[in-house]
Amino acid sequence: MDVLVTLIEAYEGTHYPIPAPDPIAAIEFMMAQKAMTRRDLEPAIGSRGRVSEVLNRKRPLTLPMVRELSKLLDIPTDILVQQYETRSAA
Repeated sequence: MDVLVTLIEAYEGTHYPIPAPDPIAAIEFMMAQKAMTRRDLEPAIGSRGRVSEVLNRKRPLTLPMVRELSKLLDIPTDILVQQYETRSAA
């Protein structure tokens, strides 16, 4: 049975890989799971305006933010450090 499970996992990993989630989507998902508001992110990100900029993709996450968000939301840092699309503040 273990051999069969290993073979199936290898096949699915090769033919149907599941991409890592977008960092902002991961943050929003964990906020919903933990019933958190944007205000709850202020200790990890900074002011209310900075939280808004990050969640609206106008400002990228910094390394200190990634570290704090990882602790606060229990999200692996390798998900939070991925590249993601930001929008210009125009």
